[in-house]
Amino acid sequence: MDDNERIAHYRMMTETPVPRLIGKLAVPTIISMLVSSIYNTADTFFVSQLGTSAAGAVGIVFSVMAVIQAIGFTIGMGAGSILSRQLGAKRDEEATVTASSGFALALLLSVLLAVFGIAFSSRIMRLLGATETILPYADAYAAYIFYGCPVMCCSFVMNNYLRAEGKAVFGMIGITAGGILNIILDPIFIFTFGFGTAGAAMATALSQLISFCILLSFFIRGRSSVRISMRCVSRTLRLYLDIIITGLPTLARQGLASIANVALNVAAAAFGDAAVASMSIAGRINMFAFSAMLGFGQGFQPVASFNYGAGLYGRVRKATKFTAATGTIIMLAVSALCFAAAPWIIAAFRGDDPDVMATGVAALRAQMLLLPLTGLVTAVNMGLQSTGNSAPATVLSMARQGIFFLPLIMILPRLLGLDGVIIAQPMSDGFSFLLAIVLFFYFMRLLSRKEKENS
Repeated sequence: MDDNERIAHYRMMTETPVPRLIGKLAVPTIISMLVSSIYNTADTFFVSQLGTSAAGAVGIVFSVMAVIQAIGFTIGMGAGSILSRQLGAKRDEEATVTASSGFALALLLSVLLAVFGIAFSSRIMRLLGATETILPYADAYAAYIFYGCPVMCCSFVMNNYLRAEGKAVFGMIGITAGGILNIILDPIFIFTFGFGTAGAAMATALSQLISFCILLSFFIRGRSSVRISMRCVSRTLRLYLDIIITGLPTLARQGLASIANVALNVAAAAFGDAAVASMSIAGRINMFAFSAMLGFGQGFQPVASFNYGAGLYGRVRKATKFTAATGTIIMLAVSALCFAAAPWIIAAFRGDDPDVMATGVAALRAQMLLLPLTGLVTAVNMGLQSTGNSAPATVLSMARQGIFFLPLIMILPRLLGLDGVIIAQPMSDGFSFLLAIVLFFYFMRLLSRKEKENS
């Protein structure tokens, strides 16, 4: 970017009315999140045609995907939040060092994860809750996911960098291209070539490689505000600690999502393959619905971090309130639609299995009941993280899939049987909402105090 482009971009981020700016940045991030969820759901849909055990395998390997996402999003959002505040404070060279260092860290960690995963795949699948009938499908699916781990992880990082700069459209292009390719390749690899569950993973890995190349091209061609260069990688340990600490709420959210998914699979496995498949399908639909809120929240994050770095605390406060209110309305609409269409949605996956139908519809409807509450939870969580308030953001991130969900998924099935498995997530959403209310008022007071100090 030349100086005129930088000045224009700075003015856009600090002077555009908050609702219009968030809307402008949120639309491409929502599209990116929905496309990502669609191709994850497409894997579940096409693999489920191979049988109930195959459908369960996707739910098992989802925990591995969550770990890969945890690394990518933790580093991407941690470094992204820092570089966005650096850009807001007009420290562009420091932002380039942060971006390059975060990319190098993600590459190293993802390569280590891939090597470990390939070496111990079967053991890992068993630990994640695979039954003996699900294990062959899970092993076949996981192999290519591990091969593609470094590419996936670095794609998440670059996508978050572009969002943090306020260039979410570029991220959308990369993610959408890979997602569309994944959906096209799934049936070809699974059925036409006869690769089965491995074919779904091949399609995912190949599509992620295409996304990686597209996203990297924006940095190589100078279309981004920061550069990624191995020569700019920092040797200062403090920067890496800052990246990880800032990204800790994301690590808590994504890492606990993986642990929660394992706990859910183990709890459901006690009731058979149909229960595992049902919860896997309902979980993917829930993730698809929630991705709309995540996308909207990720459109809000660069607005919060950039303006916080520029000392415009009133705009951050206004942006947080707008995101919470609008996000709640969005989730109300999405949840109502999924609740009403639950029988048709589950039938599209495993309509020929009455056990999957009964459990899946009940689980999906239960999860939709309290999903609108995630509007406030997400806005507060992302607002705190974007402004460097890592401790309260981390606590709130741990709430939905950890602090509340893990005890509930261990206790409720023992008391209520399969019904306990079904209601654990919505109950966790309710408790997380109560915590978010407390932290919302804390955040508003913090911003008001900083605004007074700055005036």
